[in-house]
Amino acid sequence: MRALRVAVVGAGHFGRHHVRILSGLPGAELAVVCDIDPERAREMGDTYGVPISTDPADLPDDLDAAIVAVPTKHHLTVAGPLLRRGVAVLVEKPLAKNLAEAKALCDAAAEGGATLATGHVERFNPALMAAMEKGIKPKFIECRRVAPFSFRSSDVGVVLDLMIHDLDICLALAGGEVIRVDACGTPVLGFNEDIANARITFSTGCVADITASRVATKTERKIRMFCPDAYLSLDYAKRSGVLYRKSPKLTPEYVQTLIDNPETIADLTAAVFGNLLTVETLSMEDHDQLTVELMDFLGAVREGREPTVTGRDGYRAVEVALEVLTAIGMSPVLG
Repeated sequence: MRALRVAVVGAGHFGRHHVRILSGLPGAELAVVCDIDPERAREMGDTYGVPISTDPADLPDDLDAAIVAVPTKHHLTVAGPLLRRGVAVLVEKPLAKNLAEAKALCDAAAEGGATLATGHVERFNPALMAAMEKGIKPKFIECRRVAPFSFRSSDVGVVLDLMIHDLDICLALAGGEVIRVDACGTPVLGFNEDIANARITFSTGCVADITASRVATKTERKIRMFCPDAYLSLDYAKRSGVLYRKSPKLTPEYVQTLIDNPETIADLTAAVFGNLLTVETLSMEDHDQLTVELMDFLGAVREGREPTVTGRDGYRAVEVALEVLTAIGMSPVLG
């Protein structure tokens, strides 16, 4: 099996992790690392023994795929030409700075017959992957993603930086179309919003309440899902999850019978929480989610299938993120 020749464009905070993983990933050949900073490019070249470039226009002609991890405002400029010439591209989130550029990337992929994936790495978190295997159909989703200020991703606010992870996940879980967006948020340390909350209503009847902050005193990444027959709690950081599911016997009529004829409250509690409600700690393999994301992307390229997170998924996440910003009264400052 021939190794796919892959370029990494952008070797900053996140791009260097792509370089590290691809340098040793079976089925991949790290063909070149490109960064406009000559020192950074040289550092990657010396560390991993690969050719370097400082101009995306000078990338080799025989590439199979590329990872684009440059600032969001440069995504179309860098990824567009690659896609049009048939090179598969994984673009780090957010896909683009606006809908016009997100559409242009999707159009470029169609024009070149190339695979376009969006780097929503949280989709590959072991806890979420284990949860999605359960076929949960939530009616209410509650997300909380907060962290201290990192002084990175200064070209976007917290909605396009952090909240967009949960927007993408909620779009995948809720199904249907977004029919209403209510939101509030405010800048704290910069020109863009640093804290935001959004309430999103879907045509399926599902409602998502999403909070994101990058000016918190601690790091927390959690999601809870409420369903007619189950409740699921996930901790992304701890990679753990608990699923509470009720028995089909636990009907409103049966509960009323227990209420009307209990011998003691303890008996009622034991009946409901003992035999009629199961508690399952989700079983999951602890893996590096960026590695799994890259394997999924390269597998899609090799097999001619769609990646788990497509360009269209990236477009939808940007679309809803911009609706959140509009509701807040903010606009992305992306140059």
